[in-house]
Amino acid sequence: MNAAWLSFLQDQGAIIREDRVAEYGDASAEGAAAGSNAVVLADLSHHGLIRFAGDDAKSFLQGQVSCDIDAIQPSAGHARALHGGYCTPKGRMLASFLAWHDGSGYLMQLPSALVAAMLGRLSRYVMRARVGLTDHSDACVRIGVAGASAADLLQQALGGIPESPMEVIHVSGGSILRLAQQRFEAVLAGDRAPAAWERLAGLGGRPVGAACWDWLEIRAGIPVIVPATQEQFVPQMVNLDAIGGISFRKGCYPGQEIVARTHYLGRVKRRMALAHIDVPPGAVVAAADTLFSADTGSQPGGMIVNAAPAPGGGFDALGVVQTTSLESGTVRWGAPDGPPLEFIPLPYPVSSPADGS
Repeated sequence: MNAAWLSFLQDQGAIIREDRVAEYGDASAEGAAAGSNAVVLADLSHHGLIRFAGDDAKSFLQGQVSCDIDAIQPSAGHARALHGGYCTPKGRMLASFLAWHDGSGYLMQLPSALVAAMLGRLSRYVMRARVGLTDHSDACVRIGVAGASAADLLQQALGGIPESPMEVIHVSGGSILRLAQQRFEAVLAGDRAPAAWERLAGLGGRPVGAACWDWLEIRAGIPVIVPATQEQFVPQMVNLDAIGGISFRKGCYPGQEIVARTHYLGRVKRRMALAHIDVPPGAVVAAADTLFSADTGSQPGGMIVNAAPAPGGGFDALGVVQTTSLESGTVRWGAPDGPPLEFIPLPYPVSSPADGS
């Protein structure tokens, strides 16, 4: 985390644990604010940035990732962001990310814990391409803004907002991404961020810990691959196709053959679902936890992708499970007799396994 920004957040009352903002003194109230659709402000420094610049940046990325980089190339003053994935040659995900163009280069946002390894791996494929890869994490500040009046606050504080989901606009000192109807990310120069934060807070935005933003991402059905879940899923298992993170019309990239075969010839036998889990006091649901169901017996039949405390207690989670388990039986967390998952509809449609998507 940028040292000056860290100092500013601590002056605002931020409590830092494990290199991220844990809370501002009342995690329960902060979660309740996020759950009530009040406007909340979250530091997103637990996500890092890789910057790709140079004449061959677009073609290089196009040959490495699952999404269509051509779709985020700015055109006629318009720009957009895309979710995407980076896979092994066997089609297993090493990272999920959000990508956009900031006017001079491409940015890939992913968990900070993955940035160094991804930089190293991608750099091996540069060869003679005219592209530079750098860790851009501390070069700018990312602020998440969400809630029923988030658009109004951003308009007043920063002078503009994107009109549609996944649109990107450039403002003085940075960019604003509209992630969903009521959820935004402001990407600002470090010297502009403190004043922007203070304006947003002064207009009624409530600072919250990173777990609140994690919860909002989970409720939006956005998967985040972390070290514990690397190489566990092909992109369709975590619904990357449902959120625009896979192009089936572009050229080759690592794992493309497996991803395309799953789409055109196979069945997606496991899919990601959204669920609530009531757990015993002190228990924590976490990424890579195992899931069980009647049709898999004592053998794990699924895995937690991401989880975060729910505002009303317990945890909300994204979990990959057998589609047969979703259709016919109870799925349980941690053990065959563990707490059951209470499934919640995702905010986007997911193709059924029968259609071969």
